[in-house]
Amino acid sequence: MKVTDTERLTIRHFEGEDADFIVRLLNDPSFIRHIADKQVRTREDAVSYLENGPMASYRTHGYGLNLVQLKGEGTPIGMCGLVKRHELEGPDLGYAFLPEFCGQGYAFEAAEAVLEQGMAEHALDSVLAVTLPDNTRSNRLLNTLGFSAKWSVNLYGAWNNLYEYRRSNDIP
Repeated sequence: MKVTDTERLTIRHFEGEDADFIVRLLNDPSFIRHIADKQVRTREDAVSYLENGPMASYRTHGYGLNLVQLKGEGTPIGMCGLVKRHELEGPDLGYAFLPEFCGQGYAFEAAEAVLEQGMAEHALDSVLAVTLPDNTRSNRLLNTLGFSAKWSVNLYGAWNNLYEYRRSNDIP
């Protein structure tokens, strides 16, 4: 199911057929360093990750992490979406991109579209985001998107910056 399009990207729900991409993305050293080692090493691990993570979230919450593809050619380049973690009060923005697609504005483009679509469709007033303090790219991206730093939160054994994006009062 397509979530939204941007000028250069198509953002859609994950499917089981995306397992090979998930193995590649989740084993990238940058993903492991800045997000977590999800222990997804095989195609079977990836199918389980998709079924018990993003696909379960679509059924439970109506949103989750989505596949981000280059529009037209369909090349998968990353993931971006809203996530509902038990540890946080509200949904948070999650994203990760293969290193060869970083620094080209794709994360900003995808995150902006996901925020707009997700907040409108799910009547959200705010969205959270967490990132490690030394993840300068993610911290900069969240500031550029309009997130405000709130405080630090211990999540999965590490202290993270907690950000909040609030719907502007002039948006209906």
